Amino acid sequence: MTAPHTIAVLGLGRMGAAIATRLADHHWDVVGWTRSGHTAGAVETTGDPNDAVAKADIVLLALFDGPACQQVVDHVRDSLRTDTIVVNTSTIAPAEAATLAQQLGRSYVHAPLLGSVSAAAAGTLQMLAAADQDALDRARPVLETLGTVRRIDDTATAAALKLIANSSLAGAVLALREALRQADALGLPRAQVLDVLELGQLGGLVARKRAFLADEPTAATTEFTIGALAKDMALLAAESNTPLRSAADLADTPSGPEADIAVAATVPAVEDAVLVPLRAYIRGHATGDASHFRDAFLPTAHVAGIRDGAFVSWCLDEYRALFHGQPALDEATRSRRIDAIDVHGTVATATMTLWHGADTFTDTFLLVHDDGRWRIANKAYHRDAAVARQGASTSSQRNGFSTHGAGKPREHARTTEGCYPSPVPLQPAFPQVTAPPRENS
Repeated sequence: MTAPHTIAVLGLGRMGAAIATRLADHHWDVVGWTRSGHTAGAVETTGDPNDAVAKADIVLLALFDGPACQQVVDHVRDSLRTDTIVVNTSTIAPAEAATLAQQLGRSYVHAPLLGSVSAAAAGTLQMLAAADQDALDRARPVLETLGTVRRIDDTATAAALKLIANSSLAGAVLALREALRQADALGLPRAQVLDVLELGQLGGLVARKRAFLADEPTAATTEFTIGALAKDMALLAAESNTPLRSAADLADTPSGPEADIAVAATVPAVEDAVLVPLRAYIRGHATGDASHFRDAFLPTAHVAGIRDGAFVSWCLDEYRALFHGQPALDEATRSRRIDAIDVHGTVATATMTLWHGADTFTDTFLLVHDDGRWRIANKAYHRDAAVARQGASTSSQRNGFSTHGAGKPREHARTTEGCYPSPVPLQPAFPQVTAPPRENS
């Protein structure tokens, strides 16, 4: 084989879809496969990865982690032709990369990517490629369609260098978080702060992610998720045997693992205990599991707002009944962001924006500290069906973390009896449908 003709892209998540589309747009014959049923524009897809692999000259893996790579390779290995090259662009542990190289031999190219979905679409990715020279030469025309190839001596080193690169990204995100928290504490206008930050060392990150960081609503597409970056930092911590604060900080981001990494920079500066019920609330929406709301709310809590032109007020049990134990079908495209938290002794207020399909919800919470923990006492929400986008805040004020005195918590009844009837027939606040398995790329 002197030049590859057919490329099988296994994994059509955000990056995999961008890669497949870029290759197809540049006249490569591309067939894709994904566990979740995602598609990539006009790229041909198949329901069986063996079908894609059997006719491929190059198999390109764009999967979430090492276990996913191993599982897919084990599944398709018997369908690989003897002259097929396997290019793995996934971010995995050095030991996992070395194992795959040993299993697949000289046909394996480990080529983790530096760059975002937009870089893949533009063909400006950087690839850290480790492989036998002949395999790399055969894969090079495909890889150079996606960006620049940098030769690395061995697969484990290439995998380790990718983790180091992402470590610097995690550090930049958390440095940006600290800068924004300090700016909020000083009462500085967010737009002005971002203008100045664009002039400094974080300028590139701020410019690319401004839609997620700004106060005003702006359309934005998630490119690299908090969950993926947190996974990479956990891998690096394990490989280096060095605890990384960034791994824990990212994993604990209240907005959840599917939010863009920029959202991690917007978490208000408060003690972690205040965030616990808000994280539980977000998990309830993300999973459809109503048990999380028992962790988030006081038993006496109510949820109120205007729905379809009428006022509704649900007690906790009524609200929990709206969720059916499964995430929404479009959960992968939904995001939530805590916009502001203000603490006053044993009470706190919080505002959260939720981008759920075509609807944008603004939730306002009253929280109470009692029995050694924070819980949500009440929630009111506003629903805006006219704004359909992800990631940017509609909050007009960011006061950061403030305390004003202390006092004894007010007594409240520990009962769910006597639930107030809803003024209108109950309707699901957020319709829940069964979702397919999460796409791992």
